[in-house]
Amino acid sequence: MYVALEGIDTCGKSTQMALLKDFFASKAQEVIFTCEPGGSELGIELRKILLEKHFKLSKEAEVLLFLADRAQHTNEILIPNRHKWIFADRSLISGIAYAKDFSYEQLKILNLFATQGVLPQKVIILEMTQDLLKERLAQKGQDKIEQRGIAYLLALQERIIETTQKLGMEYLRLSAKLPKEEITQKILDFVCVA
Repeated sequence: MYVALEGIDTCGKSTQMALLKDFFASKAQEVIFTCEPGGSELGIELRKILLEKHFKLSKEAEVLLFLADRAQHTNEILIPNRHKWIFADRSLISGIAYAKDFSYEQLKILNLFATQGVLPQKVIILEMTQDLLKERLAQKGQDKIEQRGIAYLLALQERIIETTQKLGMEYLRLSAKLPKEEITQKILDFVCVA
């Protein structure tokens, strides 16, 4: 089963990925943990360009680099492991939601092309409040996306929810304010792991 964790920066996706990794390791169950961008060798380099390096990218170039990462990730990680459990930090949902300057239909076509139609079977969305987002952003250095500001990130959160709904995905929305262990248990219950 392919499960995507979605949400804006600082919502706790990385923490949940680590806790899920520990859970499955304790069960000696083979599970693939991956991320977008950066889940493939090419993706690692593209992630640096997209989030760390100070290239002035056009909106079109940014979308195309994310799509290149997504296509490579699908070929290297998702398709070869499709019969295993896969947990991904982000998916094409983020790809569509982040690219707000383009039409949903255009982005859907491009992302389905990049993923060869492979979609998460279940999606968990970790939701932030404005106050929680301010608090968490103040505690860390910010990448190029986070530097766009709180209003940008909260609007992005709404687009992530809308995109998940438009794609017809089975999803669970969880407050990022909940204790991290409670979030993990709710995720496991949702994906039907005993």
